[in-house]
Amino acid sequence: MDSLLNSNRPPVFCPGCSHDRVLHALDQALIEMGFAGKDVAIVTDIGCSGLFDTFFNTHALHGLHGRALTYATGIKMARPELKVIVTMGDGGLGIGGAHVLSTCRRNIDLTLLVLNNFNYGMTGGQCSSTTPHDAVVASGFLNKLEKPVDICQVAGAAGAPMVSRVSTYQKDFVAKLKEAITYDGFSLLDIWGICPGRYTRRNKLTPKSIKANLAQLPELTDFTSKNARMEYGKAYRREAARQKVPSDPVPIAVTCAAPQSGRREVIILGGAGQRIITAGELVCLAGASAGCHATQKNDYPITVMRGHSVSEIILSDEEIEYTGIENPAVVIALAPEGVKRRMKMLEHLSPEALVIKAAGIELSPCQAAVTEIDFRARKIKSPDWALAALAVLAQQKKILTMDMLKAALNLRFKKAIYETALAVIEKVFV
Repeated sequence: MDSLLNSNRPPVFCPGCSHDRVLHALDQALIEMGFAGKDVAIVTDIGCSGLFDTFFNTHALHGLHGRALTYATGIKMARPELKVIVTMGDGGLGIGGAHVLSTCRRNIDLTLLVLNNFNYGMTGGQCSSTTPHDAVVASGFLNKLEKPVDICQVAGAAGAPMVSRVSTYQKDFVAKLKEAITYDGFSLLDIWGICPGRYTRRNKLTPKSIKANLAQLPELTDFTSKNARMEYGKAYRREAARQKVPSDPVPIAVTCAAPQSGRREVIILGGAGQRIITAGELVCLAGASAGCHATQKNDYPITVMRGHSVSEIILSDEEIEYTGIENPAVVIALAPEGVKRRMKMLEHLSPEALVIKAAGIELSPCQAAVTEIDFRARKIKSPDWALAALAVLAQQKKILTMDMLKAALNLRFKKAIYETALAVIEKVFV
């Protein structure tokens, strides 16, 4: 089989760069394994190793620094028949460390080639996550303060089943590449090499010293046996096939007529525990029962049991492309937390707008018509205020009708809760 290297884009590494040796060794390994360009995807990020995708006639994706494994995972899940190979420098290794750990845990069938030359070669020779303590680099003394990463030990501890260290210059380098690429699961090859453009200008490093340094490291644990398990993609597809097929969405029949046409915008301003989001859903379902398009956007803090709760709803006869609301037709104000989130909007409401507010809620002066409801006097509890406010809207045939609201309740709730909701609505008109 012919070389998979791109004859229109010959490699441009510095003279003596170990990356060039990796490039040709990878090409030889792929040829010997019988892969064509259509069978392989090479994924890279930033750095000298990030040039690999342009030097091969294969599928390729070039992305952000340290993120190559995330793209590669997506490719492998979508196209499991491809052999996906990631090239990453020791710079990308440090920047994307969390992604490396996640990939080790998944055991997805990717091959990660870490082109380890102990510095950020492309950006000036600064220290990386693998720079030795005693190295002289462009970032001063910083490398003296950190322990270099042994990526093989880290990857094995994280669950990678096939990890190995090699020198770019050892005789069986191609065989080691083939072993890693063949492995059915995640494989990582820590490839030590020389950066003549930066690192070796200040530090003595030769193929002989790399071999000696590798020999001094302790033997790697048999992670292949320790971490053996089914490849992630195969396991995922097996488990997915066992899942119950979800039912199709329930169609909503058009059984009602909307009281207005065009685009109608509603904002519900409340607090945690007032079922604001549910009320927004009911408006959407009510709109659907009248044949309207509907959108809902919600705003609440991570402290879901405390703070504001806001729901923005749009009903329209036409498809809704822009979901922003600047001048709503209706505002329902039920709690100060929600009102504070939209104070400026309230100040600029048009005279045609309607505000329904709970008794005791203070608003800034505005031009809109304001209807105040004393929910407590009607013995309506705070979690039911939003539903009660919708009943007020329906009574006024603003945005929705009572038929639309009841249709929404019937779609949203089972019989017992539906009847409870109707009881709340009846209290509004007492």
